[in-house]
Amino acid sequence: MPTESRREATRVVVTQGGPVLVDGPVELVTEDGTVVRSDRVVVAVCACRRSKRFPLCDTSHRRRVRRGGSQE
Repeated sequence: MPTESRREATRVVVTQGGPVLVDGPVELVTEDGTVVRSDRVVVAVCACRRSKRFPLCDTSHRRRVRRGGSQE
């Protein structure tokens, strides 16, 4: 039986209308190959692509209102 070190699973929380929350620290690689590192305990990853700090969330999703009057 091979000895293999088992890591705890990384917790990822997907929130409706908001960011994806990832237990940190994390290293994110964008489409163009840019590497973004964060040592925070929980990292908010932008899911709406509105963030000026993409791929990190800056809560821009809160400022946009849908036509039906509800917030995205």
